[in-house]
Amino acid sequence: MAMVDEPLYPIAVLIDELKNNDIQLRLNSIHKLSTIACALGEERTRKELIPFLSENNDDDDEVLLAMAEELGVFIPCVGGVEHAHVLLPPLETLCTVEETCVRDKAVESLCRIGSQMREGDLVDSFIPLVKRLAAGEWFTARVSASGLFQIVYPSAPEIVKTELRSTYSQLCQDDMPMVRRSAASNLGKFAATVESAYLKTDIMQIFEDLTQDDQDSVRLLAVEGCAAFGKLLEPQDCVAHILPVIVNISQDKSWRVRFMVANQLYELCEAVGPEPTKMDLVPAYVRLLQDNEAEVRIAAAGKVTKFCRILSPELAIQHILPCVKELSSDSSQHVRSALASVIMGMASVLARNMILYHGIFDATIEQLLPIFLSLLKDEFPDVCLNIISKLDQVNQVIGIDLLSQSLLPAIVELAEDRHWRVRLAIIEYIPLLASQLGVGFFNNKLGALCVQWLQDKVYTIRDAAANNLKRLAEELGPEWAMQHIIPQMTNNPHYLYRMTILGAISLLAPVMGSEITCSKLLPAVINVSKDRVPNIKFNVAKVLQSLIAIVDQSVVEKTIRPCLVELSDDPDVDVRYFANQALQSIDHSMMSS
Repeated sequence: MAMVDEPLYPIAVLIDELKNNDIQLRLNSIHKLSTIACALGEERTRKELIPFLSENNDDDDEVLLAMAEELGVFIPCVGGVEHAHVLLPPLETLCTVEETCVRDKAVESLCRIGSQMREGDLVDSFIPLVKRLAAGEWFTARVSASGLFQIVYPSAPEIVKTELRSTYSQLCQDDMPMVRRSAASNLGKFAATVESAYLKTDIMQIFEDLTQDDQDSVRLLAVEGCAAFGKLLEPQDCVAHILPVIVNISQDKSWRVRFMVANQLYELCEAVGPEPTKMDLVPAYVRLLQDNEAEVRIAAAGKVTKFCRILSPELAIQHILPCVKELSSDSSQHVRSALASVIMGMASVLARNMILYHGIFDATIEQLLPIFLSLLKDEFPDVCLNIISKLDQVNQVIGIDLLSQSLLPAIVELAEDRHWRVRLAIIEYIPLLASQLGVGFFNNKLGALCVQWLQDKVYTIRDAAANNLKRLAEELGPEWAMQHIIPQMTNNPHYLYRMTILGAISLLAPVMGSEITCSKLLPAVINVSKDRVPNIKFNVAKVLQSLIAIVDQSVVEKTIRPCLVELSDDPDVDVRYFANQALQSIDHSMMSS
């Protein structure tokens, strides 16, 4: 090996490893390309390494993918942007392979390189590459070509620009659906580089042809980019050219296309302005909300609050609210869930829009409340959870009185729901509810539930309930907790519940302060230290350790240390371990003080 010429050694190793049967060795070699190029130098990299890679394209997809990725950042290794064109041949070859992810990565790397190349090199090297791919005999080359037009078009001479637009149009009419799909998905990027004069003629014609394609996969990709395309046009041009196409395709025979229209319609409304939205897009949106396919209704329902935001209150009440009522009792639970995730925002949206319409607003809230209640009591847990998670949005609008009369009874009922995730969602919402209801109202309606959850059969609920008590104590104050929570935290015959109470005490102590901890919480912990269950006793030791920093040193020596000393002689090894850990903490705190 010592006899091998040193400058040739890296390329020799690369060739050996790339021909190795072990794919991992071949992958390692590709990932070291920059190191090998550094060893070879810029000139030998251009003359030896790059040509070798161009020829070495018959490999596993994983290796080719790594090669396409490495070449995208290889410009410094070949001598900078003036030599960037030497990287095009291997990537052009990779653009023609059968594996989609390799082609996509090759196109991405070509775009990265092309965006750094000089204008002259783009005209001399990159544009011919795009033309070759677009005219490729095998469809894979033509699929890759459509992703490169936006790189070369701005730098092309005028006559070449005309040719590029014509070539792109041909790709959009290709015999292979995969080529048309790629052209449809890249149309928005290409359109962003085309002059406005040609947007309304050449590109608009391409867009209309794609929306009438016989393959629904092509039509939906054309729709996906219509909002971005619409924003490139003036509002009046968007109304004249894009709007009729979208209104027509919103009634497409394929539910996938209608689904895409439902997703894009809100963005299109912003592009065309309020008047065309009122005349043409509101009826189209209502049709989508009432669509036969659940997937389309799901997409449309998820946009209902956004859509109401750009409409006048009268339009929203007249056209959208009746559809929302129907969707709240839809046969598909996923439609109801999508609606529940956004409907709580409708109250605040309408409130902002209806400052001058108090009577109408009150009537609207009366219509929305039964919908909220219906979704809140839904048999499907996700629907309830979506409503519960957004309750704070509606509280600010409907007021405490209306909340307590209508929604609060349903919330209390859900606090004992058979699905533990629903109970958990209610628990997490309780502190916010407490701050909005006030102490008196909260004590009457929800106070007892907070302690009741400490005895839930599900550990996650018990743990959340303990954290909930801490948050309530922070919100309503230590005095409230001492009067309404601590007296109810009594001993329980089941050891798991006793452990939960210990956990709640350790969480409450820092909030309650030294005085209440010494007078109320610490005696309860000391009392439980006599428990017959080892798990309870070692948890007592852990809680006492957490109280050391809260209470005075005299209390530690007089009350906590004797209890821990007693536990350190317990027959159970775990109890002794945690008791000794706590005693060491006492000694450490004394030394540090």
